[in-house]
Amino acid sequence: MQSRTARPTAPGSPEAHPHQDAAGLGAELATVVAGARRRAVRDGDRQIDTAHLLHSLLEQDPEVRSVVGGPPQLARLLGYLVQRSIGYGLRWQGSVEDSGAIPRPAAGDAGDWSPAAAAALHRARERARRRGGDAAEAPDLFAALVADPDSRAVEVLARAGVDAHELSGRISALSADRGADCGAERGAERGSAWIEAGPGEFGAAGPGELAGDAAF
Repeated sequence: MQSRTARPTAPGSPEAHPHQDAAGLGAELATVVAGARRRAVRDGDRQIDTAHLLHSLLEQDPEVRSVVGGPPQLARLLGYLVQRSIGYGLRWQGSVEDSGAIPRPAAGDAGDWSPAAAAALHRARERARRRGGDAAEAPDLFAALVADPDSRAVEVLARAGVDAHELSGRISALSADRGADCGAERGAERGSAWIEAGPGEFGAAGPGELAGDAAF
């Protein structure tokens, strides 16, 4: 992983724009990203990196925690993340996380994120678009984090004995389950709309034939 002297905008400075972080993210993931920003500010880090994102994901998304493993492994991983400011993370201070494994987003998109973290957020949004989602969700970001083998997030996972390659398959399964749940919810909403409105609202058409069905 390449490292160089950092002179970026501090996460909590007036030049930082937290509201821009949420663009293209679902409500839950936007909360995760905001949590990563707060953690970086609290710890006095110059940039928000992939380890901050991983820590916030684990704290705020129970499904992501379930993908990582059982309670002992999860406790070990969170223990490493908590020790960042007093242990291994000290060598990260004053340097920029830029693994070079994933192409960076266009100049100006990174803001006060490390290049690797900015790339992960960009890939999460791209992943959401590929699956036809309106916004990126926690599994999208988690998949993007583990896809960069030289990121700080993957380094911490390895320290805790979590194999990033194995995680990829579990994350895909989680994404598929979420997609199936969303599809079932949309079907239930269509049925409820037809029942509540009655046949007079939509003619003789059933819930699967509503004129506005394409909007779903």
